[in-house]
Amino acid sequence: MRIRLHGTPTETAAALAAIARVLHIRQISRPYPDRRSPMFQRIYLDATPREDTRR
Repeated sequence: MRIRLHGTPTETAAALAAIARVLHIRQISRPYPDRRSPMFQRIYLDATPREDTRR
């Protein structure tokens, strides 16, 4: 699946760490600056469910 994270660098780093606990992160894009507010960024992830979390 493709996931977009949007927030401050601190927020996106925390979200990425939380997501990595339940999904296998296959690819992480570089941070893209937000078009309207330079304090925010966008990061795109390619991820799949972890084998140990599938039910």
